[in-house]
Amino acid sequence: MPAKTPAKAAKAHVERKTHIILTSHPRHIYRNTVVHWGAKKPAERGPIVATFSDPGLRNAIGSHSGGYAVYRALAMAAGNLKTEHRPDLTNTSPVVRIGPHPSWTDPDKIVSLDPWGADVVDIFKKELAAGMDIRPSIAVTKAHLQMPEISDAIEKGRLKVDGKIIKANRDVVVTKAAIDPVWYLPGIAKRFGVTEQELRKTMYQQTGGMFPELITRPDLKVMLPPIGSTTIYIFGDPSFLGRSDKEHTCRVHDECNGSDVFGSDICTCRPYLTHGIEESIRTAQEGGVGFVVYYRKEGRSLGEVTKFLVYNARKRQKGGDSASTYFQRTECVAGVQDMRFQELMPDVLHWLGVKKIDNLVSMSNMKYDAIVGSGIKVGRRVQIPDELVPQDASVEMEAKKAAGYFANIGPVKKGKALKKVKGRKLDD
Repeated sequence: MPAKTPAKAAKAHVERKTHIILTSHPRHIYRNTVVHWGAKKPAERGPIVATFSDPGLRNAIGSHSGGYAVYRALAMAAGNLKTEHRPDLTNTSPVVRIGPHPSWTDPDKIVSLDPWGADVVDIFKKELAAGMDIRPSIAVTKAHLQMPEISDAIEKGRLKVDGKIIKANRDVVVTKAAIDPVWYLPGIAKRFGVTEQELRKTMYQQTGGMFPELITRPDLKVMLPPIGSTTIYIFGDPSFLGRSDKEHTCRVHDECNGSDVFGSDICTCRPYLTHGIEESIRTAQEGGVGFVVYYRKEGRSLGEVTKFLVYNARKRQKGGDSASTYFQRTECVAGVQDMRFQELMPDVLHWLGVKKIDNLVSMSNMKYDAIVGSGIKVGRRVQIPDELVPQDASVEMEAKKAAGYFANIGPVKKGKALKKVKGRKLDD
């Protein structure tokens, strides 16, 4: 028998409907369970339901998996995934329990993630047994890291093999969590100082009308936006998080694929990331806890295409790549210098129960201000050591220091001295 063509496979495996019910007509499809954001107990808050198994039970705009939801839809369209598939969540519960912490029930502390998102299998057993399709938005697991920079730190005596955090083979033991975004729209609007109506209208318009419920369903207050997730790497005992008697070291890091993964030397991202990991490991080995929070905000949330365009503009401009024009070239291409808007960043820290950070491995004033402004105390700020800054990245580093980024190592260049800081040419 001949193999099925993709079209036949799709017909066989994907439920085809001749009529599409628009989500802008609540009387036709919704019997939604109300979400009481910030309730003291998860049962009172209610589950976040963003699945399509029973559209009538949905109470959130958007879909699970963030930007990967489109791939799921493509898999269904191609006939590789059945529309009725529900995940078997047996043995998927967190290997380490995080919280609950008082911040979980403070609607002003957490607005961009579901604090109960890792525990839905346990806290919503009855609803799951009754057929409600609830899915986790947080997963917690354990792993080993193998990094040449950590091996180098051991070789040079900055870190030690202790058999617990760093194994004999130099593997680093880590607890890690992945968090998909879950936005409470009234809280998001409040953070940015706009009305919920203005937020909904702008998001609807600037996504090409992708989510009509933003306009037509003001009763739906929760949204799962199609953006990247956040990852946390915890070094040491996770139960130490939030304890006032334990030292906390933290690196809050925004994604940079070129440097973090491929080692591009035009910026300091990977060196600073690995330095934050080293500092976190050291704190854990000294009896505290360290953690790195990795946010998917590629190219200052401008995206990698825009970032590469800026690189070209910087290298080709008259006078070459100069620290004195570093931010100007970004603004010329993107319209702004930075779109990361760190207002939502501390939510993950509050999910961890963190109340103070003894060592913040970051020079960013935006990050520092957001953390402190959210009620978390910061002790010491840690600048990247000069010896870790790649030569071509000196343009970025000196420009940031001149712009007022935190710096307590080395002089801050201004005027003519700043103009003399040059990056290499594109062809070099």
